[in-house]
Amino acid sequence: MSPYATKVLAFDLDGTLTQHKSPLSPEYRELLCRLGEKYTLLMVGAGSCVRIFKQMRRFPIEIIGNYGMQYAVIKEEASHPRIVLERDNRAEVDKALAVRRADELRRELGYTSYMGDTIEIHESGMLTFPILGTAAPIQDKLSYDPDRSKRRAVYDRVVDKFPEYKVYVGGSSSFDIVPHPYAKLYALDLFCRERGLSHEEIWYFGDDYGIGGNDEDVFLSDVPFQCIDDYRTIPEYLKQFL
Repeated sequence: MSPYATKVLAFDLDGTLTQHKSPLSPEYRELLCRLGEKYTLLMVGAGSCVRIFKQMRRFPIEIIGNYGMQYAVIKEEASHPRIVLERDNRAEVDKALAVRRADELRRELGYTSYMGDTIEIHESGMLTFPILGTAAPIQDKLSYDPDRSKRRAVYDRVVDKFPEYKVYVGGSSSFDIVPHPYAKLYALDLFCRERGLSHEEIWYFGDDYGIGGNDEDVFLSDVPFQCIDDYRTIPEYLKQFL
């Protein structure tokens, strides 16, 4: 696929442009500034737009958050960027059912030792099933399953437990549980329809393209996709667009 048809460069964040939950580096900010002179830049995230905006150090990029439940633009006001949510959808959650399902999973899979809550219920209606619990130390979370093999081994069990949701191997030790129809490919389809674009005019960069990964649906689609296995290598792939 030729980069010459590309109008939009779309990015995952953690593992693609940054280390997990780390801020955007000055070097990558400068690179994005140069790319922004030629292309529309789009962040397609699993987290909220506000969280992404802060992690990007207030960089002026269009943001799709929560797998398409949110969309935000950045407004420059007196040289002070401000995030404006233009879409902020919510889904109803049966909280008692979600907790019961999480507890059942823990018993079935042996995840009975955890800190904090058994499941996190977000305002959006998304759920996070944290294997180590919501209050586990960050280092424990980061070291639990760095190659995602432990979670992929039980991925189908989690999917079966939450049939009305889309389940992703998320973060470092958790599963993202997202209401249908929200997903990154769904979000990109919506973006294309709103902008009059085709899939061929978007080039997507993501690291989580394996089974259960939150970039997998984009990877398996007709959207041009660059696999990023180490966020430190992305400048090499972006050179062709400068």
